[in-house]
Amino acid sequence: MILRARAVLPISQPPIENGAIRISGNRIAEFGPWKDFSPNVGEEVVDLDETILLPGLINAHCHLDYTNMSGQMPPQKSFTDWIKLMLVAKAEWNYSEFAESWLHGAHMLLRTGTTTVVDFEAVPELLPDAWSATPLRVISLLEMTGVKSRRDPRAILQDNLARIARLPGGRCRPGLAPHAPYSTVPELLRLTAETTRQRHWPLSIHIAESAQEFEMFTKAHGVMFDWLRRNERDMSDCGHGSPVKHAERCGVLNENCLAVHVNYLAKGDAKLLAERKASIVHCPRSHFYFRHQKFPFSTLARAKVNICLGTDSLATVFKARKQAVELSMFDEMQAFASAYPEVSAEKILRMATINGARALGLAGQSGELSKKALADIIAVPFKGKIKTAYEAVVNHRGEVAASLIDGEWAIAP
Repeated sequence: MILRARAVLPISQPPIENGAIRISGNRIAEFGPWKDFSPNVGEEVVDLDETILLPGLINAHCHLDYTNMSGQMPPQKSFTDWIKLMLVAKAEWNYSEFAESWLHGAHMLLRTGTTTVVDFEAVPELLPDAWSATPLRVISLLEMTGVKSRRDPRAILQDNLARIARLPGGRCRPGLAPHAPYSTVPELLRLTAETTRQRHWPLSIHIAESAQEFEMFTKAHGVMFDWLRRNERDMSDCGHGSPVKHAERCGVLNENCLAVHVNYLAKGDAKLLAERKASIVHCPRSHFYFRHQKFPFSTLARAKVNICLGTDSLATVFKARKQAVELSMFDEMQAFASAYPEVSAEKILRMATINGARALGLAGQSGELSKKALADIIAVPFKGKIKTAYEAVVNHRGEVAASLIDGEWAIAP
């Protein structure tokens, strides 16, 4: 079929006024000005009128399991206090509650333009049934810790590999997510890094999220250090440099690594991340919720680190009384634009599309409109001038007008 719209925004090329896209199967066959298209016999033409067509948004970090925890946990005095509160909340939920929360979050993302989501999966029993319940392209990274359980790292990894082996192939795919350096022992980090490199899987990990974590690894003391030592964590990996340096020693930093947050950098960290070709995932609203120091965007951008955007979970999005919040990459882009008004709308939209594809090894396949790319396309209402296309998308609120995933309508126009 052919999709026609007021504008087409390929991301990798300039905007096209009165544009069109030809879809063949689950791929983009061609795109360009509408005047250059001549429908083939039997080819359907869908006129999306006053909209702008662009690649579906890529949410590079999410916790769908925790969607329904929105507003249940007010910000705490310290990051460690929040972890304790979160552990209690998770322990009180059953399978059905996690399943309902996961599906609720997936529906929110679909309505607000996400077509691919990288999801930290803390309840792997939800898979693959959750996959089949959404048209989203879900990359489920099985979350691993091991500090509290004190299980053998090889046993933890083998259990997760066995789970993955039972999952079907297709639109959705798996990966691994050692939770964070403070909650995952070095041996498990090393084993996971080696396994994901060999299998060409994505690996994602929260790194340098809080000042407490940064202090724990750089100085071997502080609130988080004391709390984990009381819980009999082996603290011998602390006091040897930043969390980023620790991840490097464990072999985690490479081109398949999505390092989430990275709010606190030591000298040389940005250069190291760039050299290892690791990608950073920034979650603006979560960052605001925890009141972290300013995200080091300029430092990372100067080092030419690939920076993506994610929603994190609604458990870490500030919710005012009677306010409705939802998982939305548009909301994240707007939060980022508010914090960094000097960054262009084009660069912000790239962080929510083409940069995410690059992080996932999908460059040329996703996050852009190009020949032979996957037909993951969204339509956003648009009546402005073509030069305002990027700003119109970044500032969009609410639902998209249509969504196509893998060449099939996920939200019909």
